[in-house]
Amino acid sequence: MPIFWPYNYSVMSNKIITIYECSSCGAQSSKWNGRCLECGGWGTLKMETINQKEAEKQNLKITPAETVDLNKIEIRSETSERLKTNISEVDRVLGGGIVPGSLILLSGEPGIGKSTIVAQIAFAISKLPLLTKEAAAKGSVIYASGEESASQIKGRLQRLNCLGKNIFFISETNAEKIIASAEGIKPALLIIDSIQTVYSGSVESEAGSVAQIRASAVKFLELAKQKNISVILIGHVTKDGSLAGPKTLEHIVDTVIYLETENLHNYRILRATKNRFGSVNEIGVFEMTGEGFKEIINPSAVFLEAGAEKISGSIISSVIEGTRPFLVEIQALVTKTIFGYPQRKTSGFDLNRLQVLSAVLTKRTKVNLTNQDIILNVVGGLKINDPALDLAVSASIISSLLNQTIDRKTIILGEVGLGGEVRNVNKLSERLNEAEKLGFTNAIIPDTEVKVKKIKLVRVKNVNELIKNIT
Repeated sequence: MPIFWPYNYSVMSNKIITIYECSSCGAQSSKWNGRCLECGGWGTLKMETINQKEAEKQNLKITPAETVDLNKIEIRSETSERLKTNISEVDRVLGGGIVPGSLILLSGEPGIGKSTIVAQIAFAISKLPLLTKEAAAKGSVIYASGEESASQIKGRLQRLNCLGKNIFFISETNAEKIIASAEGIKPALLIIDSIQTVYSGSVESEAGSVAQIRASAVKFLELAKQKNISVILIGHVTKDGSLAGPKTLEHIVDTVIYLETENLHNYRILRATKNRFGSVNEIGVFEMTGEGFKEIINPSAVFLEAGAEKISGSIISSVIEGTRPFLVEIQALVTKTIFGYPQRKTSGFDLNRLQVLSAVLTKRTKVNLTNQDIILNVVGGLKINDPALDLAVSASIISSLLNQTIDRKTIILGEVGLGGEVRNVNKLSERLNEAEKLGFTNAIIPDTEVKVKKIKLVRVKNVNELIKNIT
C-alpha cells in the first residue's frame, strides 16, 4: 500500500516546489521540523509552495545588477580618515579609530559599563570637527535609547562630565523613525541602546525576537553604508555569555567588541572578536571609577603585585595580546594528595594544558607529581591561552613542590613540548624589552639568539636544565 506524506510533496509536471519557512526568523528548510534549526523556535515552520510554471507565464524579467569599475571609484577623504576618540585603548581595539560608515556591535554583561563607555565615546566624537552643516545645527552624535529616559541619560553624562553641546537624544524604539532622524541630521555617530529593544515595522513579531533583531540590524547597516554614518549597537548577552539574538548578527556588523571583567579587581577589558578594519588580537584595559573608565597605559603594573612578598611557586612571565606585551604573575600550590586521585585546578589557565605539563614533568624529569595536588592561578583574574607560559608554569610547580623561592626580578619564558624540550616563542625580544623597562635583571629563555642590554639571559634546552637553574 503506498504511503502519502502530507504537506511535503513535489509535483514535477507542474513544477511545484514545497519549502518550509520559519515565521520567526525567516529561515527556510526543505522539510518540516518541529523546531527551527536556526532560531530554535517550536512550531514556527510553515509550508509555502512555489509554482515555477506560473512565474514563467508572467514573463518575469530579472534586472541585472549594476557593475562598477573599481579603478574609476574615488575614495572620499571622510571615509578614509577614522574618527579618533582620543581614548587610546578604544582606538587601539578598533584599529586606530572608528571608520566612518561602519557598524559596530558592543556587547557585555549587564552592569559591566557598556553605556558608560559609549557615553565617553560620544563625548569624544562630539568634540571633533563636524562633518555636515546639518549636524552642526542638530548634533553630531545621536543617542537613541529604548531603555532609559532623556533625564536618565543626561544624569549619566553629567556624572561622567561628558555632556557635550553636540549630543542629542532620541527616545524611540522604532527603527524606521530613528533612521529617518539620522538621515535628516547626518550625524557622525549614531548609538543604539540597545538593539534588543528596537523593532522594525516590516517584521510582524515582538521587539527582541530573532527576526526583529536581525531586521533592525540590517536597516542600520544600510544607513551606515548609504549615508556614511557610523553606528554603534549595544547588545546584551545571555546567561552562558553569548550574544543575545541570532549568531548571524555578528556576520552583519563590521566590528564585534566585548567588554569583559575580571573578578579580583575593578578592571575592564575591551576585546575585539571581529574587525574588518583592524586586528582582532588587540585588547584595551580600563579601570572602572566613579567618573567613568580610566585607561591603563601600563597593564603590567596591574597584573603584577608591586613589592609582593617573595614566596615559593610565584613566577613572573609575559604574554602577548595583539601587539602589546605585558607581564603576569603565575602562582602554583603543590600539596600531597590526601585521598583519591591527585587534583588539578586552574584559574585563568587552560586545565588541559596544566595536565599535559604535569605529565611531562613526571615523565621527563625526576619530579614525581603522581601523588601531588596542583592548584594554579594567574594573578589578577586574567584568562590566558599563550604557550609562552609553559616554562613559567613548570617552574612555579617545581618551586612550590621543593618550597624554593625564585627572585622576582627573574622572568621565565618558553614553550614546553611533550619530550620535555623547550621551544622558542613568538615576539621574544618584545617580551624581554618590556621586562627590561620594569627593571628585571634575569631571564630564563629557550636556547635561541636574542639581544638585550640589561638582562642576563640563561638559555635552557629542556626542563631538566630548567630545574638545575632554579634549584
